[in-house]
Amino acid sequence: MSIKSEYLKLFINATEKAAYGASKYVGKNDKIGADQAAVDNMRSEFNNINMDGKIVIGEGEMDEAPMLFIGEKVGTRKGQELDIAVDPLEGTNFVAKNLPNAFSMLAVAEKDNLFFAPDTYMEKIAVGSNLPKNLVDLDNSVEKNISLLAKAKNTSPDNLTVCILERSRHEKTISSLRKMNVKLKLISDGDVSGVIYIVDKNSPVDMYMGIGGGPEGVLAAAALSCYGAQMQTRLVLDKSEEDRAKRMGIKDLKKKYNIEDMIKGDVMFCATAITNGDLADGIKDNNNFYETTTLALHKDGKINKLFKNKHNKWIQYQLLEKIGF
Repeated sequence: MSIKSEYLKLFINATEKAAYGASKYVGKNDKIGADQAAVDNMRSEFNNINMDGKIVIGEGEMDEAPMLFIGEKVGTRKGQELDIAVDPLEGTNFVAKNLPNAFSMLAVAEKDNLFFAPDTYMEKIAVGSNLPKNLVDLDNSVEKNISLLAKAKNTSPDNLTVCILERSRHEKTISSLRKMNVKLKLISDGDVSGVIYIVDKNSPVDMYMGIGGGPEGVLAAAALSCYGAQMQTRLVLDKSEEDRAKRMGIKDLKKKYNIEDMIKGDVMFCATAITNGDLADGIKDNNNFYETTTLALHKDGKINKLFKNKHNKWIQYQLLEKIGF
């Protein structure tokens, strides 16, 4: 069974309203205010949608977050049963400091079809589409994974570009890549968009690797599922996190997850840019209206495009001028 196609424009609207809320805080060094505005707007839109929705990846567990917490029910409870992963504001630092590549994003699947990832670290490696299946592996060395990708692309390592978070935990990996003369795209935050670079036709990135957030890994996997790309992940847990993961029903704590383990069946993914960036233009505020750019994907609907929309700020009405629904 697929997610009903009419939901896509409603979820686009949810990320666009969240992005607009956060956009009011661009450059104001108020990460908390920006995140709260995005959460408030997204939740308000969710609760207008005829769906029986459940947040499976959100702002935290019930005792940590007042809204969009893990397990929260959203929607009117009258429609399709859906599981939702949200990141109302990916790139809080980007908004606070007026830097590129801040997004509001979500992923939606049918009930029980999204991996219930705890809010922990996660190892990740991802490559694009039209490559041999199971090409790379987290248990391979950096050198082996690069060599396998170079061979599959009929090129040499010095022609490959790898995106990785610039963190001290990645110093050894970065050193290995530099020894192979691989080109690097180092990012400070925002590893969902970092993963999406591998399928963006305007991006030179061939591979994403490194340790980032677990929830962000599931959101990235949802997007890549719509492109037929490859991703493998594994949770990175300390002792207290191991106990929490077990309570969430995760039995094999060392398991490697491929996309099909994290995303089952149909999926929708929406990401609205808050600030200008590599993947999309940010919010443009034009007096009575604001303009948005959203990457929207629907796996079964074979939809993969950027939508540019215009919203009237003073009435609850959206002009879907450029959406062909």
